[in-house]
Amino acid sequence: MPTKNPRVNVVVEQPLYSVLLDLADSEGVSMSTIARDLIREAIELREDAALADFADKRLKTFDRKKALSHKDIWE
Repeated sequence: MPTKNPRVNVVVEQPLYSVLLDLADSEGVSMSTIARDLIREAIELREDAALADFADKRLKTFDRKKALSHKDIWE
């Protein structure tokens, strides 16, 4: 069955392949689905880490005296 989604070929070591196979078997889905979901989770974790780093940097430079109040923003 043709698909419109792009495809990626990935080469993994045998231990990683075995884990992917076990996960796919235990969840009753394809290895492709497991790999896609794990990649998606990894990207989300990296995004979260980048946003947390950005927030930490912003927090270090935050000056309450220069900040706008809730009222100033929403009026």
